[in-house]
Amino acid sequence: MVQAREGIAGGLVHLSRDETGSTNDDALAELAAGRAAPFWITASMQKAGRGRHGRSWTSPPGNMYATLALVEPCDQRHAAQFGYLIGLALHDAIAEIAPAHAPRVRLKWPNDVLVDGAKIAGMLLEGHRTPGGRFALIAGIGANIAVTPDDTPYPAARLADLVAGVTPGQLFDALARAFARRFARWRDAADETLALAAMREDWLARAHGLDGNVTIRLPSGRREGRFVGLDGDGRLLLLTEGGIQTIDAGDLYFAGM
Repeated sequence: MVQAREGIAGGLVHLSRDETGSTNDDALAELAAGRAAPFWITASMQKAGRGRHGRSWTSPPGNMYATLALVEPCDQRHAAQFGYLIGLALHDAIAEIAPAHAPRVRLKWPNDVLVDGAKIAGMLLEGHRTPGGRFALIAGIGANIAVTPDDTPYPAARLADLVAGVTPGQLFDALARAFARRFARWRDAADETLALAAMREDWLARAHGLDGNVTIRLPSGRREGRFVGLDGDGRLLLLTEGGIQTIDAGDLYFAGM
């Protein structure tokens, strides 16, 4: 593993590497070694990246691979919802880099960013315990800048098709700034419950497919219905013939996918 270069991004420590196995694993190693959070780790290439449900995550050079390490940023019960804040920051960053295309950038439940319905970025949230027993939230973020993967279950997009010459570093810098702004507002909120409600409303305003028909694939089978919102715990609300169902996690597909 190449020695990390250390800098500052969005007011946080930023460790950058040419290549590594997994930036999420590197973040855990840094926490275990006593590094104070929050901090960022980026790499130009990953050899053992991973996605949701343990899937491999293709990580060729030319794209952005970043991990944000946080320790007790929120009540542990709200960790999944805190992912919406990071998703909003990622949305903000892409919209900043490609302002002419900002209306085309939308959020896909639970942790993806789309352009015209095609995935351009995604996130993997992991909860861990530090050696001292504190709750750590690790957010691995990947964005297609120059390369789109071949093995996606639905269409993929890349940022270079929206903005010629854009680099992973430019998107990361925008992401670090966007997260710093949203995290500052979160920390300054007097009431976490109200802050969560405002965050959900903000996320839903950018949601792709809201009020449309969707299919959600779960280990127990498929669920079909209309995506009508999020409940107070951040779970997806699916309107079916039998009534409203709440979905904690799953793979969401839109009509025609």
